[in-house]
Amino acid sequence: MNLEQTRFNMIEQQIRPWNVLDTDVLHLLSVVKREDFVPLAHKALAFVDMEIPLGQGQYMLAPRVEARMLQDAAVQKHEKVLEIGTGSGYMAALLAHRAQRVISLEIEPELVKLARANLQKAGIHNAEVRQFDGAVGAPAEGPFDVIMMSGSVAEVPQSLLAQLKVGGRLMAIVGDEPMMRATLVTRTGETEFKTSQPWDTVAPRLLNFPEPSPFHF
Repeated sequence: MNLEQTRFNMIEQQIRPWNVLDTDVLHLLSVVKREDFVPLAHKALAFVDMEIPLGQGQYMLAPRVEARMLQDAAVQKHEKVLEIGTGSGYMAALLAHRAQRVISLEIEPELVKLARANLQKAGIHNAEVRQFDGAVGAPAEGPFDVIMMSGSVAEVPQSLLAQLKVGGRLMAIVGDEPMMRATLVTRTGETEFKTSQPWDTVAPRLLNFPEPSPFHF
């Protein structure tokens, strides 16, 4: 397999057509080696338009979804980022290239080890992986400029929104199958938030976030 050609095809055929047009993001996707963050058993799937199993019931998101979330979050060099759901560390690596500092929370011990090793191998030193329940966030480290939720939730908890700076953004995939919405929440004041839902997708659930109970008539 010609890795560079396959990577180029992923960017041009999957990611760019999905309205990922930020040249910095596209360049980053060509530089950060996605295949190095994919478990050995699934290496051949590194550039395929699908979620990749990581074990422990967790998945890497499809490349186009990760790229679009990264673009829409619009992370800047001076910003501090909290990621919920480290997985194999790939999104943390992408965020680290764009941010000043990344704290990434992962509840599964095996994935914490995997992500730390992957980030170290990739030479990334401004992303810290912690074994912790991401549903709590990291209030002691806040407030954050950006919170990236690398998976889906039924709804965004207020406790996480409270960890945003004024002007900060939270990026998540919200809702239930068969249709979820990419959701960008911007904190515009102490108690004011602006929400946009620019595109639809489906993604695996992040653990331990509340599921609203269905209505009973």
